[in-house]
Parts: sequence; structure tokens; C-alpha cells
Amino acid sequence: MLRAAVLVSLTRWAAVVLLGLLPFAAAAKPIAFAKGKTLMVEWGAGTMVEAQMFYAPRYWYSVGGGWLELDSDDGLKRRDITYLRANLLAKRWNLPDAQANVFAWGGLGRATGNDFEGPELSRNIGFQADYETRRVYTSFRADLHESDRFSHRIDTLQLGWAPYAHDYDQLATWLVVQGRRYTGGISKGTETALLVRFFKGGTWVEVGATTDGKLQAMAMFNF
Repeated sequence: MLRAAVLVSLTRWAAVVLLGLLPFAAAAKPIAFAKGKTLMVEWGAGTMVEAQMFYAPRYWYSVGGGWLELDSDDGLKRRDITYLRANLLAKRWNLPDAQANVFAWGGLGRATGNDFEGPELSRNIGFQADYETRRVYTSFRADLHESDRFSHRIDTLQLGWAPYAHDYDQLATWLVVQGRRYTGGISKGTETALLVRFFKGGTWVEVGATTDGKLQAMAMFNF
């Protein structure tokens, strides 16, 4: 009996460790693993383009920077923002068959635009909450960039489903529905996209289109 109990305990512990090795399996996250680097590039349907690079000295925080370009639907507003920021893993739940995370971040940057003069000091704050199993995934992210001349927030909700369960070293496939809203006069209404996501190991790619036919794509590399 004691031996069986020990085996059950070890099995559960191994499952938790395995889940701990997969924090970036289903979702883009600003922290991959201790001593790891994360590169993320996104093309957001012609409205936003962003590139980010972070390094995580420990598993619970990372530092780095990025570049964001925003173009309004009416063509009247354009923003180019470069920034440095720190990311924090605020909370993680390692469950028997799932994992949930809350991330928060903040930083400063330099912004230019076509409707104001000169570079502006910009501020960046945001958070992300996600929950995932090997078959189901949900994520919500809010990212605010603001200065004395503008304020733009990007809210992104993703719901994903995997047709089959996968291991870390196997090719995984996810079908994802994404909803996104921009504030600050960038885009009106909710932008909806249908995506297919693939990943294997530390490489992760998703591609699809919005409901009005615009390309939505993202790639992430952990190394």
C-alpha cells in the first residue's frame, strides 16, 4: 500500500513538473523559462505590427523591449513606439491537468506620431491572464500605451481548442478564435479573426484572417 501511494505521489509530481515545462505551449507569454529568451513578432491585420524580445533571469520575471506600430482605420493616426519593459509572473496555478497564469508588465518608451510634433515619452502597462489544458485554452490580454498626447489600449481575447492532445516534442495544432478591440481612435468595433496555431518545442506560429479578410499572423521563438 505504501509503495503504491509513493508511486501515485511521484506520478502526480511528474505531471506537475511536465506542465511546468509547458507554460508557453498554447499561448504567447512574455516569460518562457529561467535563463531563456523569447522573441515574438506579430502582424495584426494591417492595424498593428509589433516585435518584442525578452530575457528571463529567473522563471518569474523577464526584461527586454519592443517596437509597436499602430495605423488607424481612417489613415489619420499613425504611432511608432519603442519601449523597454519588465514582465512579472504574478501568479501561477499548476493543476493536475491544467495550468493558469497571471502576468503583469510595465515600462517606458519613445513615441512618434503624425498628429503631434517630436518624440514623446510614453508609458506602457498591461496584464495577461490565461488558462490551458492540453485540449482547451483561454487568454485575455490588455496592453496600454499612453503619453501626454495619446492613449491607446489593445484588448485581446483568445479561445482555443486542440483536435488532439500532444506532448512537448510533438507538433501541436490549435484552432483559435480571437477578438480584439483598440481604443484611442485606432479602430472601431471588435476585430474578429479565425486562426490556426502550430507549435513544437520552443517554436510557435499562428496564421489566419479576420472576418473581413485581413491577414493576422504571429510567431514566437523560445531559446
